[in-house]
Amino acid sequence: MLNALKVVSSFYVSKWTKRPIQWGLPISITIEPTTSCNLRCPECPSGKREFTRPTGMLQTDFFKNTIDEIANRILYLNFYFQGEPFLNPKFLEMVNYASRKKIYTSTSTNAHYLNDANAKKTVESGLDRLTISIDGTTQNTYEQYRIGGDLKKVIEGTKNILKWKKELKSSTPHVIFQFLVVQPNEHQLEDVKKLASELGVDEVRFKTAQIYDYEKGNRLIPTIDKFSRYKKQNDGSYAIKNEMLNHCWRLWQSTVITWDGLVVPCCFDKDAKHQLGDLKNTSFAELWQSEAYSKFKASVLRSRSEIDICKNCTEGTKVWA
Repeated sequence: MLNALKVVSSFYVSKWTKRPIQWGLPISITIEPTTSCNLRCPECPSGKREFTRPTGMLQTDFFKNTIDEIANRILYLNFYFQGEPFLNPKFLEMVNYASRKKIYTSTSTNAHYLNDANAKKTVESGLDRLTISIDGTTQNTYEQYRIGGDLKKVIEGTKNILKWKKELKSSTPHVIFQFLVVQPNEHQLEDVKKLASELGVDEVRFKTAQIYDYEKGNRLIPTIDKFSRYKKQNDGSYAIKNEMLNHCWRLWQSTVITWDGLVVPCCFDKDAKHQLGDLKNTSFAELWQSEAYSKFKASVLRSRSEIDICKNCTEGTKVWA
């Protein structure tokens, strides 16, 4: 709690003074199990195979060393950045390691690898929250975004998790159906609620989609304004709705670590263009207070709209419906 107070205080002092001040260590971190993925989603660099950074797997020893350094400070650990976490054969072992250190753990999956055995191991790992991407309630709709995906596997994987929660009398993981709202599936919003209720899923969340080439319009942009990050201009072009404020709470309270130890500002830096350090060469505490981190925060406080990864960001706006 003391660390959290330090982080919150330093954010507001930085916001008011326009100077990058950082006290304490992050409250939450994101660690990437892998950049590999079995699907080909059209707005995902991993799915489109467009990364300039290498593809690989998070190694257990590196993960444990990193967690050991900051475990007594962080409250939340998200095992997801790019790729499909369950492709890493040591993924659930690492989840269990963090869980035993009393860290709240979550991940996001396309659920294609939640066979009966993996589902049992997932529940036994102590994972607190499991987000399952289900962007359609019929195969035809689902595969328009989740290219190469099989909706039957998603539903079967969900059933396996819920079965083992009951068998093992476990309250975790909290299972969420995440529905990325795009134009091809926007007619199935009520259908996914009904499906979740029938299966016994704990929660449904609707998420707005980040579109890279949105200026001239895109077939994925929803027609339902509530679920679109973009608004149509008088000249027919599209612009991002949210106001670009010169501060970012996420940058002060969290960080993202790639599978190979690079630290980047946030989850919008999918290709790790803004590398703030390498944990293979330095400690996390040293990196967190580094000149590189300070300079990036200063640039956010000065003019966030000039930073490429911030231009399509929804920080400070309502993403979930």
